[in-house]
Amino acid sequence: MSIRILVVDDEPDFIETMVKRFTFRKMPVTAAPSGIAALKLLEAESFDVVIMDVRMPGKDGIETLKEIKKRYPLTEVIMLTGHASVESGMRGMSLGAYDYVLKPVDFDELLEKVRKAHERKLLNEGRKASR
Repeated sequence: MSIRILVVDDEPDFIETMVKRFTFRKMPVTAAPSGIAALKLLEAESFDVVIMDVRMPGKDGIETLKEIKKRYPLTEVIMLTGHASVESGMRGMSLGAYDYVLKPVDFDELLEKVRKAHERKLLNEGRKASR
């Protein structure tokens, strides 16, 4: 089963690298340059895991996370944060993010967190279906 991934970041080089790395692993990936663009994509199609930067112009990652969890509670979100803003990653987790990863990203660590977030999504979908 493939994991549908949405990468949200305002840095084009970062997005390009992530798209290439997930595509190389035959994982369907879509990119969005902002929180607003991510929310529009989520209206149009479903994603299993959203990987999103905390710091973005306009609607930042924390505000976008709140909207995602309100509208799509089963979608798992992994926050990306710089070393100086670890608190932001932890705050994201308190608001429903699955986990956070420090930038620069260790791709293998991120990939493992994506897989575990997907497992949690499947478990939660199963629980919801059995109610």
